[in-house]
Amino acid sequence: MLKRFMPRETNFFDYFERHAAATVRGCRELVELTIAGTDFVARAARIKDIEHEADSITHDCVEALHKTFITPIDRDQIHMLISHMDDIMDYVETVSDLCVLYNVTGMTQDARDLAAVLLDATLHIEGAVKGLRDMKHAETISAACIEVNRLENAGDELLRRAVARLFDEEKDPVAIIKWKELYENLEIATDRCEDVANIIEGIVLENA
Repeated sequence: MLKRFMPRETNFFDYFERHAAATVRGCRELVELTIAGTDFVARAARIKDIEHEADSITHDCVEALHKTFITPIDRDQIHMLISHMDDIMDYVETVSDLCVLYNVTGMTQDARDLAAVLLDATLHIEGAVKGLRDMKHAETISAACIEVNRLENAGDELLRRAVARLFDEEKDPVAIIKWKELYENLEIATDRCEDVANIIEGIVLENA
């Protein structure tokens, strides 16, 4: 009888899953931006819309957290997870904004490679997040998190090579500054994916 009056808070998992899906869409748009290398204003506008959507999901999740007495997992874990997920999309938006602000014309293969790694990482984040709803498949969730960690290492290596090539081949110091910042923000977004994966692993260890 008591269960009928207890709140069901599976909506937190809905927030996580919606946010992860939005982030994947944003990263797909970023990959398309790097592949096309044109129409940066329109593509950046679409990414900004997705970032606003992600912000709204984060806000709603945090608001619900403040109003909820009983939560399916630790309150701090909920707040950390949704906040760090939101960081990923913030950096995606930053990269697209920089392309517009710096009047980028064309795109480098290094930027395409970094964006592709980022998208792959967010896809694994999405898979891991979907597993949190019941956590019956802890090994599958952990495997996705491990893959995110591998991709973050790959992103580090890509960044090192991209910056080395930039200093070796680019003669315009202004162009070096612009591209280095773009590369670094792409890699930081992948770093934030690793942060999310580490939080998810902690949730699984404590709740599975």
